[in-house]
Amino acid sequence: MAVRTKRVYEPAEAADGYRVLIDRLWPRGVPKEEARLDEWARELAPSRELRLWFGHEPEKFDAFRRRYRAELTSHEAKLSELRRRGRRGALTLVYAARDVEHNDAVVLAELLRGTGDMEG
Repeated sequence: MAVRTKRVYEPAEAADGYRVLIDRLWPRGVPKEEARLDEWARELAPSRELRLWFGHEPEKFDAFRRRYRAELTSHEAKLSELRRRGRRGALTLVYAARDVEHNDAVVLAELLRGTGDMEG
């Protein structure tokens, strides 16, 4: 499955395929035309409470991963749709976080690929 993650501040490329922003809020300083998104799936973003609790603190990432995956269980139809897209071609989950290793896009990509920490 061709699921990638990419910061919204990086230039869009043809190799990105279908580009989905998964943040609840629009990223600062990025014009919509420049983002070149195919979709904005805000419903897949972590809840406000979870996002604030996590605060992008790497030591909380494993717990964040478990909690976020639990939240995503209520969006199985959307996840199935993204899995289908990923099987047909490149799918890029676009996000704004600075930390490229500890963010919601990493967790969502793992879930779509069927990899990562499956405990939850």
